[in-house]
Order: sequence, then structure tokens, then C-alpha cells
Amino acid sequence: MAAVSLKKIEKVYPNGFKAVHGVDLEVRDGEFMVFVGPSGCAKSTLLRMIAGLESISGGELAIGGQVVNRLPAKQRGIAMVFQNYALYPHMTVFNNLAFGLKLAGLDKAEIRRRVHEAAELLELGALLERHPKQLSGGQAQRVAVGRAIVKRPAVFLFDEPLSNLDAQLRASMRVRLTELHQALRTSGQPATVIYVTHDQVEAMTMGERICVLKTGTVQQVDRPTVLYGRPANAFVGGFIGSPEMNQFTADMRDGALRWGDCVLPMPDAQRAAAGSRPRVRVGLRPEHVAALPLHAGAAPLPGRLRFVEHMGAEVYVHAEIGGQPVTARMAPDALGDLVGKARGDAHTFHLQAGACHLFDESTGQRL
Repeated sequence: MAAVSLKKIEKVYPNGFKAVHGVDLEVRDGEFMVFVGPSGCAKSTLLRMIAGLESISGGELAIGGQVVNRLPAKQRGIAMVFQNYALYPHMTVFNNLAFGLKLAGLDKAEIRRRVHEAAELLELGALLERHPKQLSGGQAQRVAVGRAIVKRPAVFLFDEPLSNLDAQLRASMRVRLTELHQALRTSGQPATVIYVTHDQVEAMTMGERICVLKTGTVQQVDRPTVLYGRPANAFVGGFIGSPEMNQFTADMRDGALRWGDCVLPMPDAQRAAAGSRPRVRVGLRPEHVAALPLHAGAAPLPGRLRFVEHMGAEVYVHAEIGGQPVTARMAPDALGDLVGKARGDAHTFHLQAGACHLFDESTGQRL
């Protein structure tokens, strides 16, 4: 396979709009990299620039050590799977998989071998004689992936390939694609994958590393656990995680965070990070807010219940603490006397001060 290197990559459209702002990124050989961000962050534009479907306005793009800025898409050694699978409706699954190989001039024996190898990997063997209209959404998606696999490209590019599937099928396909990447690596054919999604759950569960984008700029690139546990800024903290991180502004005085009628004493590490700043932006994950004093050092703070979402194995409790909306994630058996309370009822919540993330109030950067 091949590494992908982006150095100061820019995209400026003829009307002067700058969509991509000097992106620097190294995708390692054989890595599963995910581009994630909200709509309009230019993640698909960046992917299309790598594919050769969008021109590059500035910077240098290299695949496998070769600069490809002006190389046509068909010469870049990439295969792309789109949101729209674009299967040929008049062709069988076998012929959809074989079509690109036939155009490349491979002999019939090699084409058949590659098609059957891909069909085995993707469990398509029983579907080879069917036409696209006879396939489910998940089956059609696997055919689109198989069409990329048979080409044996240097890099696989996926542009939101699961967005047309229902939630249950998306979940199963996430597992299937992740296992496929691992299977190719085990078989001695490691695949460099760049995968675009707006769904941070997809990003967290599939990516070996994740590149978080916002308005055409890279916010942070790291492993999912690092993005979740130590976000570089308030945007990453809020975008990564479900339910999203609670964030609000608070005064920092006498070693404690103060907002509304709440005072939350800070451990030494947070006090040192805040320095002499009088105000900070606070981030706290929902799992660090509890209805009961379950953790040593958790501070009791007065609040009011807004509403409760029962999700099955866990419960999301929406509350107001110090005048700020706060979401807590907890087990059903950890609700305590919240059970039976109604909207607006008072309750004491317990916040883990040591789990607070502090960000600069104006820049949003981690302190």
C-alpha cells in the first residue's frame, strides 16, 4: 500500500472562496484514517483532492512518496467508494466487480480469481448472479467496496458510504468494514484507508486515528481515546463524544470554579492550568456527573431536573446546575431518589472536579 502526505494543501474556488486552509497531514502506510467534522468543514473536498477529482490550489500531495498534484485520478492508484454506490443496474454482481478489471485489460482467469477473492472476503459468493435491484442496501454497499478491492489500489477512499443505511445496518457495516481492514492486513495486503464521515460514532469506532476538521482546518489528529480524553480545544471536546461534552463559562477564583450559585473546588492540576485567568471555559463529560455520591472527591452541587431519557442500558439525565444545562450519563440503578421526580424538582448532583477540562475562554484552546 502507500502513505499519503499532505503539505500546506489549499483549495480556493474561482469565486475566491477558500475551502481548505493549508492542511498538513501524514496518513501512514496501511492506516485506517477517518476525516470527521460537521457539514461544510471540507472533509469531502479534501478527500476528492486526494482522489484527483478536485484540483489543488496550493501545497503538495504525495501518495507512496510520489507527488501527484497534477496526476490524473486514474493514475494515482486509488479506489473510491461513494455515498451513492453507482452500481451498473444491467450488470450482475460478478460483472459489476469485474468491469474495471476488464477495462484494465486483465485476462479472464485473473479477473475471475480477484472477483472470487473479494466475494469471499465480503460474503458475496451467493449473490454473484444477482442484479443490483435484487440487493439490500447493505449488500449493494458491499459490492461497491468489492469493486474497490479487486483493483488492489494503493489507497482506499470512502466518502460517507454508510449514510444511506438505517441505524442498525450502519452499525453492522461499521464492524464489517473494520474487520475487512484487519483481514487485508493479516493476509499480507494491508490497506491504507481514508474514510470520511460526519458521524463521530463512526469515527470513534472505526478509525485508528481521526482527523477532526472545522471550516477547512485541522483541529486535532490522534487516536480516538486521546481525542476523547484530552481534546485539543473546546470544539473537539464538544464534537467528539455522545452525548456531547457539557460546556459552560465559569469564573476562576480562590482555586474554585464559580458559576450561578455553584462553587466547584479545583484540584492542583486544573488550578495550575488555569493560571491567573479570571474566567475559563469548562468541559465535563456526561459520565462525570452523577445523581449519587459514587466517586471519592465528587462535589455535591444543587440543581434541578429537566427531563430523563431512558436508553436501555444507560440513562441520560438532563438537568440545570447553576443556571447551566448539564447532561449526565448513568446506569439505571444509579438514579437514586431521582426516580419519581418531575421536571423542575430540586436534586443534588455530584460532579467530578478532577475530570474537568479547562479551555481558554476566547480561543477555546486547551489549558
